[in-house]
Amino acid sequence: MNTIQTEPKASDITQQPQTETFLESIASICAVLAIGLFVMTFVFQNFEIPSGSMEKALLIGDHVMVDRIALAPPTRWAPFIYYRDVHRGDIIVFYKPNSETPNMFLVKRAIGLPGDHIHLHDGIVYLNGVAQNEPYAGMPVDDGNPQHAFNAYRDDFPSVPPGPYDEVTATWANDLPNHIQDGDLVVPPGKVFAMGDNRTESLDGRYWGFVPRGNIVGRPMFVYWSFETPADEMNKQTIGDRIAFMGHILLHFFTETRWNRTFHIIR
Repeated sequence: MNTIQTEPKASDITQQPQTETFLESIASICAVLAIGLFVMTFVFQNFEIPSGSMEKALLIGDHVMVDRIALAPPTRWAPFIYYRDVHRGDIIVFYKPNSETPNMFLVKRAIGLPGDHIHLHDGIVYLNGVAQNEPYAGMPVDDGNPQHAFNAYRDDFPSVPPGPYDEVTATWANDLPNHIQDGDLVVPPGKVFAMGDNRTESLDGRYWGFVPRGNIVGRPMFVYWSFETPADEMNKQTIGDRIAFMGHILLHFFTETRWNRTFHIIR
């Protein structure tokens, strides 16, 4: 008698546990690391704010997540990704132009775009002849701190040439007159003029010039962690200083973390 073979029922099949081999485990780990490295290199990147030039939008000790995609040059292979150009008022992260330190990152606010005419009077920014309402910007004040007092070059920029005590780079001091028309600074094609919000304590475009569009890395989206950090911590670069501050963080993590800034949206 011929017997017809039939497919076994699902209930008749005994499930055998599948054990992942060592090589499969290694491959899985490598895949996760590769994806994570790609995301943290080309999509998002974390930065720490070392100075107070962007107070109060960004505080010293803020750790921010930066979107590296939106302001990147558009690519044909990923048409589904949202790209846009820099807008006035954007906070941007970029490589410092003409930097004495290679690959030095800065974070400032975009004030002027190509073709814009800019000047300051008593610290107030005039964009294309219109005084800007910038409630976040620190203005010169007579509060007894020499740093906050009126400075002719800084606060009436660019009508007053830089003085011997203004920290202007030699390259910018030579190039600046080429971009002044009728008392205004005119932003050239392919460049952005950027300034810090803490105007009296920000070494920004007034001191080193325009930001090339290609230098812009991205824009900070939110603060994922903020820790109370001394203003002079950025100047302490020795191994001993680093270890001492790491120990300080471990001891005071809960008491000196600014919990109210966790996931604070940056604008």
